[in-house]
Amino acid sequence: MSRLTIRPENDPAKTLVDTADEAAIAESLAPIGVSFERWRADSPLADDADDAAVLTVYAADVERLKARGGYQSMDVVRMAPDNPAAPALRARFLSEHTHADDEVRFFVEGEGQFYLHKDGRVFTVLCQAGDLISVPAGTQHWFDAGERPRFTAIRLFVSPDGWVAEYTGSAIAERFPKFEPAG
Repeated sequence: MSRLTIRPENDPAKTLVDTADEAAIAESLAPIGVSFERWRADSPLADDADDAAVLTVYAADVERLKARGGYQSMDVVRMAPDNPAAPALRARFLSEHTHADDEVRFFVEGEGQFYLHKDGRVFTVLCQAGDLISVPAGTQHWFDAGERPRFTAIRLFVSPDGWVAEYTGSAIAERFPKFEPAG
């Protein structure tokens, strides 16, 4: 179940908001420019679906999003628990950073957690299969999929260069709990 928790940036133990309500999540994120929505597949997706099949099943939503945000390129990214690069990738995502491009992710399967640092608060958003999150360019954030990551996501980009991080040098991510998947 998707979940939003908001905490003060200087007190990770204090909870200001904690909700799993989809409408409340979207409403709480909108003032900081972040979009959150749920997508439903146009048809069932096979467990062994390749990238082309994933993009076909969600084509209508992807096209709507491309038109709305001016996104020029997209891809499908997959992370499996047995990926030998997982620890290095996790470390790279765990540091607070920004992008010159929006960070747009639709979770086809699995889960991951975004930490958005804005207006003196940290918005922790657990995204699971069916969740779309769009983080505006320039937003300070970090991401964690846990020690044994498992997800497939569609990513959309304005720039053909795709994902390029600019690290802030802040240690804020070290003060907040890491993502621990349930089960």
